[in-house]
Amino acid sequence: MVQPTTTAAAWPEEPVPLGLDTAPVPEYGSGSLADLLPTLAAGLGVPGFEHRIAELTPADRNCVFLIDGLGWEQIKAHPHEAPYLTSLLGGSRGGTGRPITAGFPATTASSLASVGTGMPPGRHGLPGYTVRDPATGELMNQLRWKPWTSPHDWQPYPTVFQLADEAGVHTAQVSSPTFRDTPLTKVALSGGTFHGRLTGEERMDLAAEQLAAGDRSLVYTYYSEVDGSGHRFGVDSDAWRGQLMCVDRLVQRLAEQLPPRTTLYVTADHGMIDIPFDEQSRIDFDEDWELRAGVALLGGEGRARHVYAVPGAESDVLACWREVLGEQFWVASRDEAIAAGWFGPDIDERVYGRIGDVVAAAHDDVVITASVNEPHESAMVGMHGSMTPVEQLVPLLEVRS
Repeated sequence: MVQPTTTAAAWPEEPVPLGLDTAPVPEYGSGSLADLLPTLAAGLGVPGFEHRIAELTPADRNCVFLIDGLGWEQIKAHPHEAPYLTSLLGGSRGGTGRPITAGFPATTASSLASVGTGMPPGRHGLPGYTVRDPATGELMNQLRWKPWTSPHDWQPYPTVFQLADEAGVHTAQVSSPTFRDTPLTKVALSGGTFHGRLTGEERMDLAAEQLAAGDRSLVYTYYSEVDGSGHRFGVDSDAWRGQLMCVDRLVQRLAEQLPPRTTLYVTADHGMIDIPFDEQSRIDFDEDWELRAGVALLGGEGRARHVYAVPGAESDVLACWREVLGEQFWVASRDEAIAAGWFGPDIDERVYGRIGDVVAAAHDDVVITASVNEPHESAMVGMHGSMTPVEQLVPLLEVRS
């Protein structure tokens, strides 16, 4: 008698979590935001710095123009709105036509601290949008600096600007007056002289003047409105395209005023992706009993979550998050994320407890929202934070005079 046969198709396959080795770790040490200012400082002869981004050529005067939220892929996708920026793509990263990486998480507080200190998040200690303060057990918003804590205790290292200024380099930051005295500015971007100007045009003109004010100069300037429009309306909106057109003109305005022996670098703190407003794309932590089980605090942001477990529940929370989300997110324990180099090659002891017991970084076009506790963030159209190319890759466009 012939026995009936069964096929594998009769049994559903178990979901296979994403392997942590498939996560595209930032290019720390040779091609990340944390490597830019140390490379420029080394070229200016500031003691203690090394030339990390090998493709860059030293200049006597250097300007970094950071456009918040304008990733590499957004520029490539909008040549008509950004003709000048598009014309510079081939010269990115010292003429290689390649981007650099933001660092993880790809978010403003972490990235600006990486730029200013020349260190990855595991060293400077701002490893996310919100993280737990081990001293208080509370979530600390590192962009808005709430609840307030001592900036020097939170980030004790000097900035590259401070060290350059001490070495006799003419050093200046040209930004919105709003940022003059913020704790984030103090820990990430202080050193030399801060100049507050309201309009983008005023900033470009003053940045050019500051570059010419020294034989050796290091000047930083910043524009935030591209990011704001992306969060509110999305990178597929007319409002966002309008901001891109505006910043394209600002970059050209600054480039046309550069004094001799100057290099202008145009970069960003992260890219951005629009997330649809449906249940498949937006997983609400506040409404999901499985994800909430054993969780004491939810930190980070939608595409880069720090999850802090109730003491003793760490392994259970990791197993649950990996089972529920593992096909859409890279889900790692704290020690796994550190060992994989997500936050840099090494971690300061004071930073260890700020990182979640579980770290979840989005692979797919999906976010973990928190509609009750994070209503403003949950309502955003454009999101960022993870290690995908659209978020992680940022330009290093170059204009030399």
